[in-house]
Amino acid sequence: MSSRRTFLQNAVVGSAAVLSGEKIFAGPVKTMEAILNNPIVISTWDFGKAANVGAWEILQKGGRAVDAVEAGVRIPEADGANQSVGYGGLPDRDGRVTLDACIMDEFYNCGSVMCLENIMHPISVARLVMDKTPHVILAGDGAFQFALANGFKKENLLTPESEKAWKEWLKTAKYEPIKNIENQLYDKKKDPMPGGIKNHDTIGMLAIDAAGNFGGACTTSGMAYKIHGRVGDSPVIGAGLYVDNEVGAATATGVGEEVIRIVGAHLIVELMRQGYSPEAACKEGVERIIKRNPAKAKEIQVGFLALNKKGEFGAYCLQKGFTYAVRNNKEEKMYTPKSIY
Repeated sequence: MSSRRTFLQNAVVGSAAVLSGEKIFAGPVKTMEAILNNPIVISTWDFGKAANVGAWEILQKGGRAVDAVEAGVRIPEADGANQSVGYGGLPDRDGRVTLDACIMDEFYNCGSVMCLENIMHPISVARLVMDKTPHVILAGDGAFQFALANGFKKENLLTPESEKAWKEWLKTAKYEPIKNIENQLYDKKKDPMPGGIKNHDTIGMLAIDAAGNFGGACTTSGMAYKIHGRVGDSPVIGAGLYVDNEVGAATATGVGEEVIRIVGAHLIVELMRQGYSPEAACKEGVERIIKRNPAKAKEIQVGFLALNKKGEFGAYCLQKGFTYAVRNNKEEKMYTPKSIY
């Protein structure tokens, strides 16, 4: 630990290159004292505000960032009104609720579960994969059996509301993604487009604890009415989430297939390593998606959220409507990032 702290101190009090443009951090380099003992947690979408409360309870007591993010995202996982994550999540086209989640700590340890059914808290199963196995990913029935063996209970995650929406969808079985459906469903508690696809999403959470260490988590019920077995970016380390304790962390939200194609979260962390600010790195990630398929990019939503070693945060998205929540010693606030369109 002393070597990590020495590295951090050398990094933050040493001289910094002065360059123009948005790629480089503005202002003086922060001191060790300014960085340590200033925990922060940020998370995607409006429901991230409630999730941050759970994470902050741990951070303000000096707890580890990885423990904080696990506790934080468990809140939307258990919220039946949130049809984007966990319990109450909209099912696949066969009516089965399948969950994906991953978690990563300051030592590059990571765990992930994919296509997990009947377990309320996939993030905690992913944590056990990280802590108790030599593996990174468990999927499907294997992940389910692992959860049962570690004390988790089998539960029905399909709420009456989500089952009703699925049966309505079956009348036409149309696949028509709606941008930013996650906030529409969570805020309005109603279907803005009966029978239409719920292109709902994830909660991605990033945190720095009082020791200056990172943790990140991402959890989702995936794209509604997907083909059974479909997995998006959320449980993919490097796509939906990445943590590098020397540099920062990033997470993604939106159409996962597009995030996977550019390995989004890892890309953003590497851009921050090169000197990009969190916002500029997220913007570059979004522009990579546009460059790959300009026509499709106009019809979908993808957003990135990032946090660097100095506690600076930022986000960028394709379409207007994305939001993220921030909690630290100074503020508890919602932000609306810039968008391309």
